Amino acid sequence: MQQSVFDHMQQMGHEQLVFCHDPHSGLNAIIAIHNTTLGSALGGTRLWNYNSHEEAIVDALRLSRGMTYKAAISGLNLGGGKAVIIGDASKVKSEALWRRYGKFVNSLNGKYITAEDVNTNARDMEYISLETDFVTGVPEYMGGSGDPSPFTAYGVFTGMKAAAKKAWGKDSLSGKKILVQGVGHVGQYLTGHLIEDGAIVYISDINAERVKQTADKFQNVKVVDNNKIFDLDIDIYAPCALGASVNTETIGKMKCHIIAGAANNQLEDENVHGPMLIEKGILYVPDFLINAGGLINVAAELETYNKERVMGNVLKIYDRTLEIFDLAESKNIHTQQAATLIAEKRLADIASVKARL
Repeated sequence: MQQSVFDHMQQMGHEQLVFCHDPHSGLNAIIAIHNTTLGSALGGTRLWNYNSHEEAIVDALRLSRGMTYKAAISGLNLGGGKAVIIGDASKVKSEALWRRYGKFVNSLNGKYITAEDVNTNARDMEYISLETDFVTGVPEYMGGSGDPSPFTAYGVFTGMKAAAKKAWGKDSLSGKKILVQGVGHVGQYLTGHLIEDGAIVYISDINAERVKQTADKFQNVKVVDNNKIFDLDIDIYAPCALGASVNTETIGKMKCHIIAGAANNQLEDENVHGPMLIEKGILYVPDFLINAGGLINVAAELETYNKERVMGNVLKIYDRTLEIFDLAESKNIHTQQAATLIAEKRLADIASVKARL
Protein backbone atom coordinates (compact mmCIF):
# COMPACT_ATOMS: atom_id res chain seq x y z
CA MET A 1 0.00 0.00 0.00
CA GLN A 2 1.71 3.20 -1.18
CA GLN A 3 -0.34 5.35 1.19
CA SER A 4 -0.82 4.68 4.88
CA VAL A 5 -4.15 3.46 6.21
CA PHE A 6 -4.71 6.85 7.81
CA ASP A 7 -4.01 8.59 4.49
CA HIS A 8 -6.69 6.47 2.84
CA MET A 9 -9.16 7.14 5.67
CA GLN A 10 -8.57 10.87 5.59
CA GLN A 11 -8.86 11.10 1.81
CA MET A 12 -12.19 9.26 1.82
CA GLY A 13 -13.55 10.87 4.97
CA HIS A 14 -13.77 7.82 7.23
CA GLU A 15 -14.46 7.94 10.94
CA GLN A 16 -13.19 4.55 12.06
CA LEU A 17 -11.52 1.35 10.88
CA VAL A 18 -11.65 -1.72 13.11
CA PHE A 19 -9.46 -4.81 12.70
CA CYS A 20 -10.84 -8.05 14.17
CA HIS A 21 -8.82 -11.24 14.66
CA ASP A 22 -9.57 -14.52 16.39
CA PRO A 23 -7.04 -17.37 16.01
CA HIS A 24 -9.43 -20.09 17.22
CA SER A 25 -12.12 -19.53 14.58
CA GLY A 26 -9.72 -18.17 11.96
CA LEU A 27 -11.55 -14.86 11.80
CA ASN A 28 -9.78 -11.97 10.08
CA ALA A 29 -12.22 -9.11 9.57
CA ILE A 30 -12.15 -5.38 8.87
CA ILE A 31 -15.07 -3.11 9.78
CA ALA A 32 -15.04 0.30 8.09
CA ILE A 33 -17.29 3.08 9.38
CA HIS A 34 -17.40 5.96 6.95
CA ASN A 35 -19.96 8.47 8.20
CA THR A 36 -22.58 8.44 10.96
CA THR A 37 -24.09 11.90 10.40
CA LEU A 38 -27.49 10.43 9.57
CA GLY A 39 -27.39 7.56 12.06
CA SER A 40 -25.76 4.22 12.75
CA ALA A 41 -23.65 2.84 9.92
CA LEU A 42 -25.53 0.00 8.26
CA GLY A 43 -23.79 -2.18 5.68
CA GLY A 44 -23.24 -5.81 4.82
CA THR A 45 -20.38 -8.16 5.61
CA ARG A 46 -18.52 -9.45 2.55
CA LEU A 47 -16.56 -12.72 2.68
CA TRP A 48 -13.86 -12.81 0.02
CA ASN A 49 -10.51 -14.46 -0.56
CA TYR A 50 -8.53 -11.25 -1.01
CA ASN A 51 -5.03 -11.40 -2.46
CA SER A 52 -3.67 -9.23 0.35
CA HIS A 53 -4.67 -7.41 3.52
CA GLU A 54 -4.13 -4.13 1.69
CA GLU A 55 -6.65 -5.12 -0.98
CA ALA A 56 -9.18 -5.96 1.73
CA ILE A 57 -8.67 -2.62 3.48
CA VAL A 58 -9.17 -0.62 0.30
CA ASP A 59 -12.28 -2.63 -0.55
CA ALA A 60 -13.76 -2.03 2.91
CA LEU A 61 -13.05 1.69 2.67
CA ARG A 62 -14.55 2.08 -0.78
CA LEU A 63 -17.60 -0.04 -0.01
CA SER A 64 -18.36 1.79 3.24
CA ARG A 65 -18.18 5.18 1.57
CA GLY A 66 -20.62 3.93 -1.04
CA MET A 67 -22.99 2.89 1.75
CA THR A 68 -22.99 6.44 3.14
CA TYR A 69 -24.07 7.83 -0.22
CA LYS A 70 -26.53 4.98 -0.75
CA ALA A 71 -28.33 5.67 2.53
CA ALA A 72 -28.23 9.44 2.00
CA ILE A 73 -29.62 9.43 -1.52
CA SER A 74 -32.31 6.92 -0.53
CA GLY A 75 -33.62 9.14 2.25
CA LEU A 76 -32.64 6.74 5.03
CA ASN A 77 -31.58 7.96 8.46
CA LEU A 78 -28.52 5.74 8.46
CA GLY A 79 -24.81 6.14 8.06
CA GLY A 80 -22.41 4.16 5.91
CA GLY A 81 -20.36 1.17 6.97
CA LYS A 82 -19.15 -2.11 5.56
CA ALA A 83 -17.19 -5.11 6.75
CA VAL A 84 -15.02 -7.62 4.94
CA ILE A 85 -13.87 -11.02 6.16
CA ILE A 86 -10.77 -12.43 4.52
CA GLY A 87 -11.01 -16.08 3.50
CA ASP A 88 -12.36 -18.72 1.16
CA ALA A 89 -16.12 -18.93 1.71
CA SER A 90 -16.11 -22.65 0.97
CA LYS A 91 -13.62 -23.30 3.79
CA VAL A 92 -13.80 -20.75 6.59
CA LYS A 93 -17.51 -20.51 7.41
CA SER A 94 -18.46 -21.90 10.81
CA GLU A 95 -20.77 -21.13 13.70
CA ALA A 96 -17.73 -20.17 15.80
CA LEU A 97 -16.47 -17.68 13.20
CA TRP A 98 -19.82 -15.96 12.85
CA ARG A 99 -20.45 -15.80 16.58
CA ARG A 100 -16.98 -14.42 17.28
CA TYR A 101 -17.55 -11.85 14.55
CA GLY A 102 -20.91 -11.03 16.16
CA LYS A 103 -19.09 -10.22 19.40
CA PHE A 104 -16.84 -7.76 17.57
CA VAL A 105 -19.88 -6.11 15.98
CA ASN A 106 -21.54 -5.92 19.39
CA SER A 107 -18.47 -4.24 20.90
CA LEU A 108 -19.18 -1.19 18.70
CA ASN A 109 -22.41 -0.60 20.66
CA GLY A 110 -24.63 0.01 17.64
CA LYS A 111 -22.35 2.35 15.73
CA TYR A 112 -22.21 -0.37 13.07
CA ILE A 113 -25.10 -2.65 12.09
CA THR A 114 -24.29 -5.55 9.81
CA ALA A 115 -26.21 -7.44 7.12
CA GLU A 116 -25.45 -9.87 4.30
CA ASP A 117 -23.32 -9.24 1.25
CA VAL A 118 -21.19 -11.27 -1.17
CA ASN A 119 -20.80 -14.88 0.07
CA THR A 120 -22.90 -14.30 3.19
CA ASN A 121 -26.55 -15.17 3.74
CA ALA A 122 -29.47 -15.10 6.16
CA ARG A 123 -28.23 -18.24 7.95
CA ASP A 124 -24.90 -16.51 8.66
CA MET A 125 -26.80 -13.50 10.03
CA GLU A 126 -28.70 -15.88 12.30
CA TYR A 127 -25.44 -17.02 13.90
CA ILE A 128 -24.29 -13.40 14.28
CA SER A 129 -27.61 -12.54 15.95
CA LEU A 130 -26.80 -14.97 18.76
CA GLU A 131 -24.13 -12.53 19.93
CA THR A 132 -25.51 -9.11 18.95
CA ASP A 133 -28.75 -7.29 18.22
CA PHE A 134 -26.94 -5.08 15.70
CA VAL A 135 -27.68 -7.27 12.68
CA THR A 136 -30.34 -7.21 9.95
CA GLY A 137 -31.30 -9.59 7.15
CA VAL A 138 -31.96 -12.45 9.57
CA PRO A 139 -34.33 -15.23 8.42
CA GLU A 140 -38.06 -14.55 8.25
CA TYR A 141 -38.79 -17.24 10.84
CA MET A 142 -36.80 -15.14 13.29
CA GLY A 143 -38.81 -12.03 12.53
CA GLY A 144 -36.42 -10.65 9.93
CA SER A 145 -36.94 -9.95 6.25
CA GLY A 146 -34.64 -12.71 5.00
CA ASP A 147 -32.71 -12.43 1.76
CA PRO A 148 -32.54 -8.79 0.55
CA SER A 149 -31.54 -9.83 -2.99
CA PRO A 150 -35.06 -9.62 -4.49
CA PHE A 151 -35.32 -5.98 -3.40
CA THR A 152 -31.87 -5.13 -4.74
CA ALA A 153 -32.76 -6.74 -8.06
CA TYR A 154 -36.09 -4.94 -8.31
CA GLY A 155 -34.40 -1.62 -7.60
CA VAL A 156 -31.91 -2.29 -10.40
CA PHE A 157 -34.78 -3.22 -12.72
CA THR A 158 -36.57 0.01 -11.77
CA GLY A 159 -33.51 2.19 -12.37
CA MET A 160 -32.82 0.41 -15.65
CA LYS A 161 -36.34 1.21 -16.86
CA ALA A 162 -35.80 4.87 -15.96
CA ALA A 163 -32.60 4.86 -18.00
CA ALA A 164 -34.48 3.32 -20.93
CA LYS A 165 -37.04 6.12 -20.63
CA LYS A 166 -34.25 8.67 -20.83
CA ALA A 167 -32.41 6.99 -23.70
CA TRP A 168 -35.28 5.81 -25.89
CA GLY A 169 -38.37 7.68 -24.75
CA LYS A 170 -40.15 4.72 -23.17
CA ASP A 171 -39.30 2.50 -20.26
CA SER A 172 -40.21 -0.86 -21.74
CA LEU A 173 -37.24 -3.23 -22.02
CA SER A 174 -38.99 -5.47 -24.51
CA GLY A 175 -36.62 -6.49 -27.29
CA LYS A 176 -33.63 -4.83 -25.65
CA LYS A 177 -30.42 -6.86 -25.55
CA ILE A 178 -29.15 -6.90 -21.98
CA LEU A 179 -26.05 -8.54 -20.54
CA VAL A 180 -26.22 -9.53 -16.87
CA GLN A 181 -22.66 -10.01 -15.67
CA GLY A 182 -22.80 -12.02 -12.46
CA VAL A 183 -25.76 -14.31 -11.79
CA GLY A 184 -25.65 -14.74 -8.04
CA HIS A 185 -28.84 -14.13 -6.10
CA VAL A 186 -29.34 -10.57 -7.34
CA GLY A 187 -28.37 -11.38 -10.92
CA GLN A 188 -30.80 -14.28 -11.07
CA TYR A 189 -33.70 -12.24 -9.73
CA LEU A 190 -32.85 -9.44 -12.15
CA THR A 191 -32.74 -11.90 -15.05
CA GLY A 192 -36.27 -13.01 -14.17
CA HIS A 193 -37.60 -9.44 -14.22
CA LEU A 194 -35.90 -8.72 -17.56
CA ILE A 195 -37.28 -11.82 -19.23
CA GLU A 196 -40.75 -11.05 -17.90
CA ASP A 197 -40.47 -7.59 -19.47
CA GLY A 198 -39.56 -9.12 -22.84
CA ALA A 199 -35.82 -8.42 -22.90
CA ILE A 200 -33.25 -10.57 -24.71
CA VAL A 201 -30.93 -11.58 -21.88
CA TYR A 202 -27.29 -12.66 -22.02
CA ILE A 203 -25.59 -13.96 -18.87
CA SER A 204 -22.02 -14.53 -17.74
CA ASP A 205 -20.29 -15.45 -14.49
CA ILE A 206 -16.90 -16.77 -13.39
CA ASN A 207 -18.82 -19.46 -11.50
CA ALA A 208 -19.88 -22.14 -14.01
CA GLU A 209 -22.39 -23.65 -11.59
CA ARG A 210 -24.24 -20.35 -11.26
CA VAL A 211 -24.40 -20.03 -15.03
CA LYS A 212 -25.85 -23.53 -15.30
CA GLN A 213 -28.42 -22.86 -12.57
CA THR A 214 -29.54 -19.66 -14.25
CA ALA A 215 -29.65 -21.20 -17.72
CA ASP A 216 -31.68 -24.13 -16.39
CA LYS A 217 -34.09 -21.79 -14.62
CA PHE A 218 -34.48 -19.39 -17.55
CA GLN A 219 -34.05 -21.56 -20.61
CA ASN A 220 -34.18 -18.73 -23.14
CA VAL A 221 -31.14 -16.85 -21.78
CA LYS A 222 -27.97 -16.80 -23.86
CA VAL A 223 -24.73 -17.79 -22.11
CA VAL A 224 -21.63 -15.75 -22.93
CA ASP A 225 -18.00 -16.56 -22.14
CA ASN A 226 -16.86 -14.24 -19.36
CA ASN A 227 -13.84 -13.19 -21.43
CA LYS A 228 -15.97 -12.12 -24.39
CA ILE A 229 -18.69 -10.04 -22.77
CA PHE A 230 -17.41 -6.75 -24.15
CA ASP A 231 -17.40 -8.13 -27.68
CA LEU A 232 -21.21 -8.14 -27.62
CA ASP A 233 -23.27 -5.49 -29.40
CA ILE A 234 -25.92 -4.88 -26.74
CA ASP A 235 -28.26 -2.19 -25.46
CA ILE A 236 -27.62 -2.44 -21.71
CA TYR A 237 -24.71 -3.73 -19.66
CA ALA A 238 -25.73 -4.80 -16.13
CA PRO A 239 -22.67 -5.45 -13.93
CA CYS A 240 -23.86 -7.53 -10.98
CA ALA A 241 -20.58 -9.03 -9.76
CA LEU A 242 -17.61 -7.27 -8.13
CA GLY A 243 -16.66 -3.66 -8.80
CA ALA A 244 -14.35 -1.82 -11.19
CA SER A 245 -15.59 -3.59 -14.33
CA VAL A 246 -16.07 -0.16 -15.93
CA ASN A 247 -12.53 0.98 -16.59
CA THR A 248 -10.35 2.41 -19.33
CA GLU A 249 -9.88 -0.93 -21.07
CA THR A 250 -13.51 -2.06 -20.96
CA ILE A 251 -14.99 1.32 -21.87
CA GLY A 252 -12.89 1.24 -25.04
CA LYS A 253 -14.52 -2.07 -25.98
CA MET A 254 -18.09 -1.41 -24.88
CA LYS A 255 -20.92 -1.50 -27.41
CA CYS A 256 -23.85 -0.51 -25.24
CA HIS A 257 -26.05 2.53 -24.65
CA ILE A 258 -26.70 2.13 -20.91
CA ILE A 259 -24.86 0.77 -17.87
CA ALA A 260 -27.23 -0.18 -15.06
CA GLY A 261 -26.32 -2.94 -12.61
CA ALA A 262 -26.17 -4.08 -9.00
CA ALA A 263 -22.41 -4.15 -8.41
CA ASN A 264 -20.83 -1.67 -5.99
CA ASN A 265 -18.06 0.68 -7.14
CA GLN A 266 -18.62 -0.11 -10.81
CA LEU A 267 -16.37 2.73 -11.97
CA GLU A 268 -12.73 1.93 -11.30
CA ASP A 269 -12.06 5.65 -10.93
CA GLU A 270 -15.21 7.77 -11.03
CA ASN A 271 -13.28 10.98 -11.81
CA VAL A 272 -11.71 9.36 -14.86
CA HIS A 273 -14.33 6.93 -16.09
CA GLY A 274 -17.44 9.01 -15.44
CA PRO A 275 -16.33 11.59 -18.05
CA MET A 276 -15.15 8.81 -20.37
CA LEU A 277 -18.66 7.36 -20.45
CA ILE A 278 -20.05 10.75 -21.47
CA GLU A 279 -17.54 10.93 -24.32
CA LYS A 280 -18.53 7.42 -25.38
CA GLY A 281 -22.22 8.32 -25.29
CA ILE A 282 -23.06 5.74 -22.61
CA LEU A 283 -25.70 6.59 -20.01
CA TYR A 284 -24.63 5.44 -16.55
CA VAL A 285 -27.00 4.86 -13.64
CA PRO A 286 -25.00 5.53 -10.43
CA ASP A 287 -24.39 2.30 -8.56
CA PHE A 288 -25.14 3.51 -5.04
CA LEU A 289 -28.58 4.66 -6.19
CA ILE A 290 -29.67 1.79 -8.38
CA ASN A 291 -28.56 -0.99 -6.00
CA ALA A 292 -30.08 0.55 -2.86
CA GLY A 293 -33.10 -1.77 -2.74
CA GLY A 294 -31.44 -4.29 -0.44
CA LEU A 295 -30.37 -1.58 1.99
CA ILE A 296 -33.86 -0.08 1.96
CA ASN A 297 -35.25 -3.51 2.84
CA VAL A 298 -32.92 -4.41 5.71
CA ALA A 299 -33.17 -0.87 7.10
CA ALA A 300 -36.90 -1.45 7.46
CA GLU A 301 -36.14 -4.23 9.97
CA LEU A 302 -34.97 -1.56 12.39
CA GLU A 303 -38.58 -0.37 12.58
CA THR A 304 -41.84 -2.30 12.24
CA TYR A 305 -41.21 -4.19 9.01
CA ASN A 306 -43.73 -3.58 6.25
CA LYS A 307 -43.03 -5.11 2.85
CA GLU A 308 -45.42 -2.81 0.96
CA ARG A 309 -43.71 0.26 2.40
CA VAL A 310 -40.33 -1.18 1.41
CA MET A 311 -41.45 -1.72 -2.18
CA GLY A 312 -42.84 1.80 -2.30
CA ASN A 313 -39.46 3.17 -1.28
CA VAL A 314 -37.64 0.94 -3.77
CA LEU A 315 -39.85 2.27 -6.56
CA LYS A 316 -38.64 5.80 -5.77
CA ILE A 317 -35.37 4.80 -7.45
CA TYR A 318 -37.12 5.42 -10.80
CA ASP A 319 -37.81 9.13 -10.20
CA ARG A 320 -34.50 9.74 -8.46
CA THR A 321 -32.67 8.24 -11.45
CA LEU A 322 -34.41 10.67 -13.80
CA GLU A 323 -33.63 13.52 -11.38
CA ILE A 324 -29.95 12.63 -11.47
CA PHE A 325 -29.94 12.56 -15.27
CA ASP A 326 -31.49 16.04 -15.34
CA LEU A 327 -29.01 17.42 -12.81
CA ALA A 328 -26.06 15.95 -14.70
CA GLU A 329 -27.26 17.58 -17.91
CA SER A 330 -27.95 20.97 -16.33
CA LYS A 331 -24.52 21.11 -14.66
CA ASN A 332 -22.68 19.38 -17.52
CA ILE A 333 -21.25 16.73 -15.19
CA HIS A 334 -21.27 12.94 -15.21
CA THR A 335 -24.10 11.11 -13.49
CA GLN A 336 -22.01 9.66 -10.65
CA GLN A 337 -20.93 13.17 -9.74
CA ALA A 338 -24.53 14.38 -9.85
CA ALA A 339 -25.65 11.59 -7.53
CA THR A 340 -22.76 12.36 -5.16
CA LEU A 341 -23.76 16.02 -5.03
CA ILE A 342 -27.32 15.11 -4.01
CA ALA A 343 -26.10 12.71 -1.32
CA GLU A 344 -23.49 15.12 0.05
CA LYS A 345 -25.99 17.98 0.18
CA ARG A 346 -28.31 15.90 2.36
CA LEU A 347 -25.41 14.95 4.64
CA ALA A 348 -24.37 18.60 5.00
CA ASP A 349 -27.95 19.77 5.56
CA ILE A 350 -28.64 17.24 8.31
CA ALA A 351 -25.24 17.86 9.92
CA SER A 352 -26.19 21.55 10.08
CA VAL A 353 -29.56 20.74 11.62
CA LYS A 354 -27.96 18.57 14.30
CA ALA A 355 -25.34 21.20 15.07
CA ARG A 356 -28.09 23.69 15.95
CA LEU A 357 -29.97 21.39 18.35
